[in-house]
Amino acid sequence: MKNYQPKNKNQNLIFAIFTFLFVFSINSQEKEEKKGNGIDNFVETFTFYPNKKKVEKDSSLYLSKIITAPIVSYSPETDFGFGIGAKYLFKFKGSGDETRTSNMPVSMLYTLNNQFFIYSGFEIFTNQEKWVISGNIIFQNYPRLYYGIGQNSPDTNEEIYDTYQFLIEPIILKQAFTRYLFLGGGFRYNTIYDTTVEEDGLLDTNMPSGFDGSTSTGVELALLYDSRDNILNASKGWYFEFTRGFYNTSLGGTHDFDLTRFDLRHYMKISQKNNDVLAFQAVGHFANGDVPLAELALFGNEQIMRGYIEGRYIEENLLAAQVEYRKTFKDSRFGFVAFVGAGDVFSKSTDLSLNDLKLNYGVGLRFMLDKKEKLNVRFDYGAGNESDGNFYVNIAEAF
Repeated sequence: MKNYQPKNKNQNLIFAIFTFLFVFSINSQEKEEKKGNGIDNFVETFTFYPNKKKVEKDSSLYLSKIITAPIVSYSPETDFGFGIGAKYLFKFKGSGDETRTSNMPVSMLYTLNNQFFIYSGFEIFTNQEKWVISGNIIFQNYPRLYYGIGQNSPDTNEEIYDTYQFLIEPIILKQAFTRYLFLGGGFRYNTIYDTTVEEDGLLDTNMPSGFDGSTSTGVELALLYDSRDNILNASKGWYFEFTRGFYNTSLGGTHDFDLTRFDLRHYMKISQKNNDVLAFQAVGHFANGDVPLAELALFGNEQIMRGYIEGRYIEENLLAAQVEYRKTFKDSRFGFVAFVGAGDVFSKSTDLSLNDLKLNYGVGLRFMLDKKEKLNVRFDYGAGNESDGNFYVNIAEAF
Protein backbone atom coordinates (compact mmCIF):
# COMPACT_ATOMS: atom_id res chain seq x y z
CA MET A 1 0.00 0.00 0.00
CA LYS A 2 1.30 3.45 -0.90
CA ASN A 3 2.18 6.16 1.57
CA TYR A 4 -0.58 8.74 2.03
CA GLN A 5 -0.19 11.61 4.48
CA PRO A 6 -3.09 14.04 4.11
CA LYS A 7 -2.86 15.59 7.55
CA ASN A 8 -1.35 18.98 8.24
CA LYS A 9 2.27 18.01 8.81
CA ASN A 10 3.36 20.24 5.91
CA GLN A 11 1.47 23.37 6.92
CA ASN A 12 4.51 25.12 8.42
CA LEU A 13 6.45 24.40 5.27
CA ILE A 14 3.59 25.60 3.08
CA PHE A 15 3.28 28.78 5.13
CA ALA A 16 6.99 29.44 4.64
CA ILE A 17 6.68 28.90 0.90
CA PHE A 18 3.54 31.05 0.79
CA THR A 19 5.45 33.87 2.55
CA PHE A 20 8.47 33.45 0.30
CA LEU A 21 6.38 33.60 -2.84
CA PHE A 22 4.58 36.68 -1.55
CA VAL A 23 7.88 38.50 -0.90
CA PHE A 24 9.31 37.22 -4.19
CA SER A 25 6.24 38.48 -6.03
CA ILE A 26 6.60 41.95 -4.46
CA ASN A 27 10.25 42.11 -5.52
CA SER A 28 9.33 40.91 -9.01
CA GLN A 29 6.64 43.58 -9.19
CA GLU A 30 9.11 46.30 -8.22
CA LYS A 31 11.61 45.07 -10.80
CA GLU A 32 8.89 44.91 -13.42
CA GLU A 33 7.90 48.51 -12.71
CA LYS A 34 11.52 49.53 -13.23
CA LYS A 35 12.25 47.39 -16.29
CA GLY A 36 8.76 47.45 -17.73
CA ASN A 37 8.09 43.80 -18.51
CA GLY A 38 10.27 41.46 -16.42
CA ILE A 39 7.51 38.92 -15.65
CA ASP A 40 6.23 39.06 -19.23
CA ASN A 41 9.71 38.18 -20.47
CA PHE A 42 9.85 35.27 -18.04
CA VAL A 43 6.49 33.92 -19.22
CA GLU A 44 7.53 34.51 -22.82
CA THR A 45 10.41 32.07 -22.33
CA PHE A 46 7.88 29.26 -21.94
CA THR A 47 5.48 30.48 -24.64
CA PHE A 48 5.34 29.26 -28.24
CA TYR A 49 3.33 30.66 -31.15
CA PRO A 50 2.46 27.92 -33.66
CA ASN A 51 0.87 30.30 -36.22
CA LYS A 52 3.16 33.31 -35.77
CA LYS A 53 4.31 33.44 -39.41
CA LYS A 54 0.73 33.28 -40.68
CA VAL A 55 -0.32 36.11 -38.35
CA GLU A 56 2.56 38.26 -39.67
CA LYS A 57 1.04 37.89 -43.14
CA ASP A 58 -2.61 38.14 -42.04
CA SER A 59 -3.26 40.38 -39.02
CA SER A 60 -6.91 39.26 -38.85
CA LEU A 61 -5.80 35.88 -37.48
CA TYR A 62 -5.66 35.23 -33.75
CA LEU A 63 -2.12 34.71 -32.46
CA SER A 64 -2.38 31.24 -30.94
CA LYS A 65 -0.10 30.43 -28.05
CA ILE A 66 1.12 27.37 -26.20
CA ILE A 67 2.16 28.28 -22.67
CA THR A 68 4.37 25.60 -21.13
CA ALA A 69 5.78 25.62 -17.64
CA PRO A 70 7.02 23.39 -14.86
CA ILE A 71 4.26 22.75 -12.33
CA VAL A 72 4.55 22.86 -8.57
CA SER A 73 1.26 22.24 -6.77
CA TYR A 74 0.04 21.33 -3.33
CA SER A 75 -3.18 19.95 -1.91
CA PRO A 76 -3.89 17.80 1.15
CA GLU A 77 -4.85 14.85 -1.07
CA THR A 78 -1.58 14.84 -3.01
CA ASP A 79 1.08 16.56 -0.89
CA PHE A 80 3.50 18.39 -3.21
CA GLY A 81 3.19 17.66 -6.90
CA PHE A 82 5.81 18.27 -9.59
CA GLY A 83 5.41 18.03 -13.33
CA ILE A 84 4.91 19.90 -16.55
CA GLY A 85 1.89 21.56 -18.05
CA ALA A 86 0.90 23.14 -21.33
CA LYS A 87 -2.06 25.34 -22.15
CA TYR A 88 -3.02 25.81 -25.81
CA LEU A 89 -5.01 28.99 -26.39
CA PHE A 90 -6.36 29.51 -29.90
CA LYS A 91 -9.18 30.52 -32.25
CA PHE A 92 -10.16 28.94 -35.54
CA LYS A 93 -9.50 30.89 -38.73
CA GLY A 94 -12.39 33.28 -39.34
CA SER A 95 -13.08 33.92 -35.64
CA GLY A 96 -12.88 37.46 -34.30
CA ASP A 97 -13.65 39.19 -31.03
CA GLU A 98 -17.13 37.65 -30.99
CA THR A 99 -15.56 34.23 -30.42
CA ARG A 100 -13.95 33.51 -27.07
CA THR A 101 -10.54 31.89 -26.82
CA SER A 102 -10.51 28.10 -26.88
CA ASN A 103 -8.61 26.46 -24.07
CA MET A 104 -6.89 23.05 -24.24
CA PRO A 105 -4.71 22.36 -21.18
CA VAL A 106 -2.60 19.25 -20.58
CA SER A 107 -0.93 18.50 -17.25
CA MET A 108 1.37 15.68 -16.19
CA LEU A 109 2.10 15.49 -12.48
CA TYR A 110 3.81 13.22 -9.99
CA THR A 111 3.26 13.75 -6.26
CA LEU A 112 5.10 12.98 -3.04
CA ASN A 113 2.25 10.58 -2.20
CA ASN A 114 3.40 8.42 -5.15
CA GLN A 115 0.47 9.46 -7.34
CA PHE A 116 0.61 10.38 -11.00
CA PHE A 117 -1.88 12.33 -13.11
CA ILE A 118 -2.30 13.02 -16.79
CA TYR A 119 -5.21 15.40 -17.25
CA SER A 120 -6.89 17.58 -19.84
CA GLY A 121 -10.13 19.51 -19.39
CA PHE A 122 -10.87 21.35 -22.61
CA GLU A 123 -13.38 23.87 -23.97
CA ILE A 124 -13.25 24.64 -27.70
CA PHE A 125 -15.34 27.25 -29.54
CA THR A 126 -15.78 27.03 -33.30
CA ASN A 127 -16.22 30.14 -35.47
CA GLN A 128 -18.78 32.57 -34.06
CA GLU A 129 -19.36 30.00 -31.30
CA LYS A 130 -21.76 27.95 -33.38
CA TRP A 131 -20.45 24.80 -31.70
CA VAL A 132 -18.74 24.03 -28.39
CA ILE A 133 -16.65 20.92 -27.78
CA SER A 134 -15.84 20.29 -24.13
CA GLY A 135 -14.83 17.41 -21.92
CA ASN A 136 -12.25 15.69 -19.76
CA ILE A 137 -9.51 13.11 -20.20
CA ILE A 138 -7.89 11.60 -17.10
CA PHE A 139 -5.37 8.84 -16.51
CA GLN A 140 -4.13 8.52 -12.96
CA ASN A 141 -2.93 6.28 -10.17
CA TYR A 142 -4.52 7.74 -7.07
CA PRO A 143 -4.45 6.42 -3.51
CA ARG A 144 -7.55 7.73 -1.72
CA LEU A 145 -8.72 8.03 1.84
CA TYR A 146 -11.93 6.26 2.82
CA TYR A 147 -14.00 7.01 5.92
CA GLY A 148 -17.17 5.17 5.03
CA ILE A 149 -20.27 6.28 3.16
CA GLY A 150 -22.52 8.96 4.63
CA GLN A 151 -22.56 12.48 6.01
CA ASN A 152 -21.47 11.50 9.52
CA SER A 153 -18.57 9.10 8.96
CA PRO A 154 -16.02 9.45 11.82
CA ASP A 155 -12.33 10.28 11.47
CA THR A 156 -11.46 7.03 13.23
CA ASN A 157 -12.62 5.10 10.14
CA GLU A 158 -9.74 6.44 8.06
CA GLU A 159 -8.06 3.97 5.74
CA ILE A 160 -6.35 4.03 2.34
CA TYR A 161 -7.21 2.30 -0.89
CA ASP A 162 -5.32 2.48 -4.16
CA THR A 163 -6.75 2.63 -7.70
CA TYR A 164 -5.96 3.29 -11.32
CA GLN A 165 -8.44 5.35 -13.32
CA PHE A 166 -8.97 6.13 -16.99
CA LEU A 167 -11.78 8.52 -17.91
CA ILE A 168 -12.79 10.08 -21.21
CA GLU A 169 -15.81 12.36 -21.56
CA PRO A 170 -16.24 14.31 -24.83
CA ILE A 171 -19.37 16.45 -25.24
CA ILE A 172 -20.46 18.26 -28.41
CA LEU A 173 -22.99 21.08 -28.20
CA LYS A 174 -24.63 23.28 -30.82
CA GLN A 175 -25.72 26.87 -30.37
CA ALA A 176 -29.51 27.00 -30.03
CA PHE A 177 -32.14 29.77 -29.78
CA THR A 178 -29.74 32.40 -28.39
CA ARG A 179 -26.05 33.22 -28.57
CA TYR A 180 -24.92 31.69 -25.29
CA LEU A 181 -27.17 28.61 -25.10
CA PHE A 182 -25.87 25.26 -26.36
CA LEU A 183 -27.55 21.86 -26.52
CA GLY A 184 -26.00 18.49 -27.25
CA GLY A 185 -24.58 15.35 -25.74
CA GLY A 186 -21.77 12.88 -25.69
CA PHE A 187 -20.54 9.80 -23.91
CA ARG A 188 -18.59 9.04 -20.76
CA TYR A 189 -16.31 6.09 -20.08
CA ASN A 190 -14.85 5.76 -16.58
CA THR A 191 -12.97 2.63 -15.56
CA ILE A 192 -11.41 1.90 -12.16
CA TYR A 193 -9.01 -1.05 -12.01
CA ASP A 194 -6.10 -2.63 -10.12
CA THR A 195 -7.74 -1.61 -6.86
CA THR A 196 -5.96 -2.51 -3.62
CA VAL A 197 -7.75 -2.25 -0.27
CA GLU A 198 -6.63 -2.84 3.31
CA GLU A 199 -7.13 -6.45 4.35
CA ASP A 200 -9.94 -6.75 6.91
CA GLY A 201 -10.46 -2.98 6.71
CA LEU A 202 -13.74 -1.11 6.36
CA LEU A 203 -13.90 -1.44 2.57
CA ASP A 204 -12.88 -5.08 2.64
CA THR A 205 -15.53 -5.80 5.28
CA ASN A 206 -18.49 -3.76 4.01
CA MET A 207 -17.73 -4.24 0.28
CA PRO A 208 -19.83 -1.37 -1.16
CA SER A 209 -20.77 -1.75 -4.82
CA GLY A 210 -17.72 -1.38 -7.04
CA PHE A 211 -15.24 -1.23 -4.15
CA ASP A 212 -12.77 -3.46 -6.03
CA GLY A 213 -13.17 -1.73 -9.39
CA SER A 214 -15.85 -0.74 -11.86
CA THR A 215 -16.52 0.46 -15.39
CA SER A 216 -19.14 3.10 -16.16
CA THR A 217 -20.14 3.40 -19.80
CA GLY A 218 -22.97 5.68 -20.78
CA VAL A 219 -24.44 8.39 -22.98
CA GLU A 220 -25.04 11.91 -21.76
CA LEU A 221 -27.48 14.67 -22.62
CA ALA A 222 -26.01 18.12 -22.03
CA LEU A 223 -27.04 21.76 -21.78
CA LEU A 224 -24.62 24.67 -21.54
CA TYR A 225 -25.25 28.36 -21.04
CA ASP A 226 -21.99 30.30 -21.03
CA SER A 227 -21.86 34.10 -21.22
CA ARG A 228 -18.57 34.54 -19.35
CA ASP A 229 -16.29 37.25 -20.71
CA ASN A 230 -13.19 35.16 -20.02
CA ILE A 231 -12.96 31.38 -19.71
CA LEU A 232 -9.91 31.33 -17.42
CA ASN A 233 -10.83 34.21 -15.11
CA ALA A 234 -14.31 35.66 -15.63
CA SER A 235 -15.33 39.09 -14.36
CA LYS A 236 -18.93 39.03 -15.59
CA GLY A 237 -21.48 36.63 -17.02
CA TRP A 238 -23.20 33.35 -16.27
CA TYR A 239 -22.17 29.73 -16.63
CA PHE A 240 -24.56 26.79 -16.30
CA GLU A 241 -23.61 23.25 -17.25
CA PHE A 242 -26.13 20.42 -16.89
CA THR A 243 -25.56 16.78 -17.80
CA ARG A 244 -27.79 13.75 -17.50
CA GLY A 245 -26.03 10.41 -17.98
CA PHE A 246 -27.44 6.93 -18.42
CA TYR A 247 -25.12 4.00 -17.67
CA ASN A 248 -25.92 0.41 -18.49
CA THR A 249 -24.28 -3.00 -18.60
CA SER A 250 -25.56 -3.39 -22.17
CA LEU A 251 -23.11 -0.61 -23.16
CA GLY A 252 -20.16 -2.48 -21.67
CA GLY A 253 -20.31 -1.17 -18.12
CA THR A 254 -20.44 -3.11 -14.86
CA HIS A 255 -23.32 -1.20 -13.22
CA ASP A 256 -26.77 0.15 -14.12
CA PHE A 257 -27.38 3.68 -12.81
CA ASP A 258 -28.04 7.26 -13.87
CA LEU A 259 -26.15 10.40 -12.93
CA THR A 260 -27.26 14.03 -13.01
CA ARG A 261 -24.81 16.88 -12.45
CA PHE A 262 -24.98 20.65 -12.63
CA ASP A 263 -22.54 23.54 -12.20
CA LEU A 264 -24.00 27.06 -11.90
CA ARG A 265 -21.78 30.16 -11.70
CA HIS A 266 -22.27 33.92 -11.82
CA TYR A 267 -19.69 36.70 -11.96
CA MET A 268 -20.23 40.40 -11.39
CA LYS A 269 -18.03 43.46 -10.92
CA ILE A 270 -18.41 45.24 -7.60
CA SER A 271 -18.19 48.79 -8.97
CA GLN A 272 -17.15 50.84 -11.98
CA LYS A 273 -14.16 52.23 -10.07
CA ASN A 274 -12.21 48.97 -9.91
CA ASN A 275 -12.03 45.47 -11.31
CA ASP A 276 -13.03 43.66 -8.12
CA VAL A 277 -15.30 40.68 -8.78
CA LEU A 278 -17.89 38.80 -6.77
CA ALA A 279 -18.18 35.18 -7.96
CA PHE A 280 -20.88 32.66 -7.04
CA GLN A 281 -21.03 28.91 -7.65
CA ALA A 282 -23.47 26.10 -6.84
CA VAL A 283 -22.90 22.46 -7.79
CA GLY A 284 -24.99 19.32 -7.59
CA HIS A 285 -24.37 15.59 -8.05
CA PHE A 286 -27.30 13.15 -7.98
CA ALA A 287 -26.88 9.42 -8.61
CA ASN A 288 -29.55 6.74 -8.64
CA GLY A 289 -29.49 2.95 -9.06
CA ASP A 290 -26.63 0.50 -8.57
CA VAL A 291 -24.05 3.27 -8.14
CA PRO A 292 -20.41 2.09 -7.88
CA LEU A 293 -18.08 3.60 -5.32
CA ALA A 294 -16.18 5.58 -7.97
CA GLU A 295 -19.35 7.42 -9.05
CA LEU A 296 -20.43 8.59 -5.59
CA ALA A 297 -20.17 12.31 -4.91
CA LEU A 298 -16.89 13.39 -3.28
CA PHE A 299 -17.16 16.22 -0.78
CA GLY A 300 -14.27 18.67 -0.79
CA ASN A 301 -11.40 19.45 -3.16
CA GLU A 302 -9.26 22.33 -4.39
CA GLN A 303 -12.16 23.83 -6.33
CA ILE A 304 -15.16 23.76 -3.99
CA MET A 305 -15.39 23.25 -0.22
CA ARG A 306 -11.68 24.06 0.01
CA GLY A 307 -10.29 22.99 3.35
CA TYR A 308 -11.86 19.52 3.30
CA ILE A 309 -9.88 16.56 2.02
CA GLU A 310 -11.40 15.29 -1.23
CA GLY A 311 -13.77 12.46 -0.42
CA ARG A 312 -13.83 13.13 3.32
CA TYR A 313 -17.58 12.54 2.98
CA ILE A 314 -19.12 10.54 0.13
CA GLU A 315 -22.69 9.67 -0.82
CA GLU A 316 -24.96 9.31 -3.83
CA ASN A 317 -25.94 12.99 -3.72
CA LEU A 318 -24.21 16.29 -3.06
CA LEU A 319 -25.17 19.96 -2.94
CA ALA A 320 -22.65 22.73 -2.30
CA ALA A 321 -22.31 26.45 -2.92
CA GLN A 322 -19.66 29.12 -2.47
CA VAL A 323 -19.10 32.83 -2.93
CA GLU A 324 -15.70 34.41 -3.54
CA TYR A 325 -14.63 38.05 -3.42
CA ARG A 326 -11.72 38.75 -5.79
CA LYS A 327 -9.75 41.91 -5.06
CA THR A 328 -7.49 43.37 -7.74
CA PHE A 329 -5.16 46.36 -7.77
CA LYS A 330 -4.74 48.75 -10.68
CA ASP A 331 -1.74 47.96 -12.90
CA SER A 332 -0.65 45.22 -10.51
CA ARG A 333 -0.29 41.50 -10.95
CA PHE A 334 -1.40 40.96 -7.35
CA GLY A 335 -4.83 39.96 -6.17
CA PHE A 336 -6.44 38.67 -3.00
CA VAL A 337 -9.54 36.57 -2.48
CA ALA A 338 -11.81 35.64 0.39
CA PHE A 339 -14.35 32.84 0.13
CA VAL A 340 -17.07 31.11 2.12
CA GLY A 341 -19.14 28.06 1.27
CA ALA A 342 -21.55 25.45 2.55
CA GLY A 343 -22.72 22.01 1.47
CA ASP A 344 -23.24 18.37 2.35
CA VAL A 345 -23.69 14.88 0.96
CA PHE A 346 -26.89 12.91 1.47
CA SER A 347 -28.72 9.75 0.51
CA LYS A 348 -32.27 11.14 0.58
CA SER A 349 -33.42 14.74 0.38
CA THR A 350 -34.87 14.40 3.87
CA ASP A 351 -31.33 13.84 5.17
CA LEU A 352 -30.30 17.35 4.08
CA SER A 353 -30.64 19.88 6.90
CA LEU A 354 -29.66 23.57 6.91
CA ASN A 355 -28.71 23.27 10.58
CA ASP A 356 -26.18 20.51 9.84
CA LEU A 357 -24.52 21.93 6.73
CA LYS A 358 -20.76 21.73 6.59
CA LEU A 359 -19.16 25.17 6.22
CA ASN A 360 -15.88 26.35 4.75
CA TYR A 361 -14.07 29.67 4.57
CA GLY A 362 -10.67 30.93 3.56
CA VAL A 363 -8.41 33.46 1.90
CA GLY A 364 -5.96 33.41 -0.96
CA LEU A 365 -3.24 35.26 -2.85
CA ARG A 366 -3.23 35.68 -6.63
CA PHE A 367 -0.32 36.46 -8.94
CA MET A 368 -1.07 37.04 -12.63
CA LEU A 369 1.22 35.25 -15.06
CA ASP A 370 -0.51 36.30 -18.27
CA LYS A 371 -2.24 39.69 -18.23
CA LYS A 372 -3.93 39.26 -21.61
CA GLU A 373 -5.59 35.96 -20.73
CA LYS A 374 -5.82 36.82 -16.98
CA LEU A 375 -4.12 33.56 -16.02
CA ASN A 376 -3.30 33.46 -12.30
CA VAL A 377 -1.22 31.36 -9.96
CA ARG A 378 -3.29 30.91 -6.81
CA PHE A 379 -2.35 30.19 -3.21
CA ASP A 380 -5.38 29.38 -1.04
CA TYR A 381 -5.98 28.43 2.56
CA GLY A 382 -9.35 26.93 3.43
CA ALA A 383 -10.86 25.63 6.66
CA GLY A 384 -14.30 24.70 7.97
CA ASN A 385 -16.44 23.83 10.95
CA GLU A 386 -15.50 20.17 10.43
CA SER A 387 -12.00 20.67 9.01
CA ASP A 388 -8.72 21.83 10.53
CA GLY A 389 -7.81 23.56 7.28
CA ASN A 390 -5.55 22.96 4.31
CA PHE A 391 -3.40 24.85 1.81
CA TYR A 392 -3.66 24.74 -1.99
CA VAL A 393 -1.26 25.88 -4.70
CA ASN A 394 -2.40 25.75 -8.31
CA ILE A 395 -2.83 27.54 -11.64
CA ALA A 396 -6.08 29.27 -12.68
CA GLU A 397 -9.07 30.15 -10.54
CA ALA A 398 -10.99 27.59 -8.52
CA PHE A 399 -14.10 28.33 -10.62
